[in-house]
Amino acid sequence: MSTSSQPTSVDILILGAGWTSTFLVPLCTARGVSFAATSRSGRDDTIKFAFNPESDDAEPFRALPDAQTVLVTFPIYLSGASARLVKLYQQTHPRSHSDGRKTGFVQLGSSGIWDGGPTTKGDHAAHFQRPDVQKQGPLEWTTRHSKFDEGNNRACAETELLALAPETPTTVLDLCGLWGGPRQVKNFVPRVATSKEVLKGKGSIHMIHGLDVSRAILAVHANFERAAGERWLLTDGRVYDWWDWASAWGEEGKQTKWVRELMNEEGVHALPRTPEVIGRGMDSREFWDTFDLEPVKGRLGEE
Repeated sequence: MSTSSQPTSVDILILGAGWTSTFLVPLCTARGVSFAATSRSGRDDTIKFAFNPESDDAEPFRALPDAQTVLVTFPIYLSGASARLVKLYQQTHPRSHSDGRKTGFVQLGSSGIWDGGPTTKGDHAAHFQRPDVQKQGPLEWTTRHSKFDEGNNRACAETELLALAPETPTTVLDLCGLWGGPRQVKNFVPRVATSKEVLKGKGSIHMIHGLDVSRAILAVHANFERAAGERWLLTDGRVYDWWDWASAWGEEGKQTKWVRELMNEEGVHALPRTPEVIGRGMDSREFWDTFDLEPVKGRLGEE
């Protein structure tokens, strides 16, 4: 957007107009939620803005509007950077809102902090190529309260942000594999399951659609008091089986054949295999219960 057309105040400020914004912007428009979004280039009516995690220069933040909720879509890895972003925004936007509410900050994170998945590096497409998890003992469901990798830089930055609450309302939404729009699950099956041996090691995978991510963001925005100071795990409430995907979306004579052979070899009578068999399950019910919400995109491949 041009400088003259930039709003001075919005409900939601989206820092980083990437894939998530392609779902969030239409939803905000449909619900009458005012918004502004940034990008490095200022493309497509966005505000030109780039966050330098090492800089204390407040000047770039002056181009941003006042907002009730600031959504940080890009990953932060550097120690001190999360607090720096909040400080510089607050320093340049000191006015309180008419309802007395303080600006809340939402960081989009990764479920990889619990299982070592590649989304901790900011690459949600790589979720499909995550390290294989071998079953060892009884299944333990991962929840938002489960132990995570405290040495992971991204997890540390999230913890730093959460530590600003309650003085500053902050929360983290840790997302599993993202799909929707150009990110279609069926397109990844032939690219990832390149051999029978690779497919044999594939177990469970967890997903969430961009629309449900956006609905979750707006639910937090509308009820920030429920979210403040908390880290949340978001999935669509399902545990998917790689073999099931390969059977449905694999290439004839390759993945589909390999699945049939593996089922016979492993004594699997039908698909999908249960989490107890494939050894990993994530439980995100607490978020949906807390905000009285249900995912609406639970059938992969159906937009």
